[in-house]
Amino acid sequence: MLATGHAFANDVLALPTERSDLIPKDKARVEKIVRPTTDFTKPEQFERMQGGAGTSQKRVNQDAFSHSSANITFEEEGTFKLGNGMFRKLWVSSPSSTQASDGLGPLFNARACQSCHLKDGRGHPPEGNPDATSMFFRLARAAETEEEKAAVADRKARNFPDPVYGAQFQDLAVPGLAGEGRMVISYEEVPVTLGDGTILSLRKPSYSVADLGYGPMDPRTTLSPRVTPQMIGLGLVEQIHPADILAKADPNDRDGDGISGKASIVRDGKSGGLTLGRFGWKAQTPSIRQQSADAFAGDIGISTPDVVHHWGDCTEAQADCLAMPNGVQDRLGPVEAPDPIMDLVTFYSQNLAVPARRDIDDPRVLLGKQMFYEAGCASCHTPKFVTRRDAPNKAQKFQLIWPYTDFLLHDMGDGLADGQQVGDASGNEWRTPPLWGVGLTETVNGHTFFLHDGRARNLTEAILWHGGEARAARDRFANLAADDRAALIKFLESL
Repeated sequence: MLATGHAFANDVLALPTERSDLIPKDKARVEKIVRPTTDFTKPEQFERMQGGAGTSQKRVNQDAFSHSSANITFEEEGTFKLGNGMFRKLWVSSPSSTQASDGLGPLFNARACQSCHLKDGRGHPPEGNPDATSMFFRLARAAETEEEKAAVADRKARNFPDPVYGAQFQDLAVPGLAGEGRMVISYEEVPVTLGDGTILSLRKPSYSVADLGYGPMDPRTTLSPRVTPQMIGLGLVEQIHPADILAKADPNDRDGDGISGKASIVRDGKSGGLTLGRFGWKAQTPSIRQQSADAFAGDIGISTPDVVHHWGDCTEAQADCLAMPNGVQDRLGPVEAPDPIMDLVTFYSQNLAVPARRDIDDPRVLLGKQMFYEAGCASCHTPKFVTRRDAPNKAQKFQLIWPYTDFLLHDMGDGLADGQQVGDASGNEWRTPPLWGVGLTETVNGHTFFLHDGRARNLTEAILWHGGEARAARDRFANLAADDRAALIKFLESL
């Protein structure tokens, strides 16, 4: 339900509220097929192919997230492989004899996209290992002056970076330069008693920074820990019609169900127009290409035509960083990663296939699916969408997909809050993450750490951390009989 009488409503209403890509017959067909099921005695039609016709049916192993969409052409398969090469490309500091690869940093978190997105999967906290490559801190403070508040309201700024350390904390640096410091994570074990008397333990994290290389951080700066998300199905997500996402928004909870998801409205990096954010932990990014460009700049320190930051996230207060050479080569163009590289990385990211579901007809999985629905999990983790008929690539066109997310922002309670505003998202709000592939995290990445900061050590802990709008669903899960809880987890593991 769309809100009215508020600036948010005006922004939403500027976006399409009806699917213009469908004729009435197709619209009725789509509405019928995405309707939530009420029959848990058998699998739904096409449920196994959770990524549509592009679903990967290859053998499940450590490479399960790295296969190309099954329905791309032979020529596109070649483009995908070239994009994979760019995704794995190790950048080096300037100047270098490998001129097409230099420009790293000078401050950075990783040397390659693949270094953070391990096997195209989910990152994790350091866990006693000094390597924090797949986890980092976002740095920001909220708007304070009237001018800053106006910039956020107009979507010209999401928030404001630390004046010294910028928008992201980078622990690595090129030779001759100091990194910004190191993240410090400590955990407190918090006991939780379930409805049947079972006592479990959640680990509550605390975050700080140490060994700062450039002086003190602004006391107003908040630290938002982020692990890197999995990469599968992104091209399909990009082709969900915005009207289908906006139709689920209910920011004022007018239907009184306790769920008040809201859309993240952002400005397109190229056109400057308002559009729907659907990528990132706070839905702050509208497209895969923009997400890639932001990562090149913030994570690796590489400039692109979309984000022309030759020195990455270096600030004016970091004079030594800005004095370092960059990797721009006159013969290669005005940025370090020109359009051909961006095109390849974007295509690769758009066409990483979603693996096929497993055990969909297992009675325990079907029971778990019923528990998932009855607990209210599907209120935010929307099971199904049908992508646009007018998608630019046939591989993503008019596909029934099962991402289990509404792509909206929800207040998840104080327990998960990072205190950091990002555009429309408050310090308590997060985008509902897709669940497809969640059951293969251990197979692909060798761990079962979940949530935005990896605090949850398994799926049960991840559910028990839910608060705010998800509190009622969390409590229903906690009060299930042990066998029903186990069945719900088995259902998630089948995704």
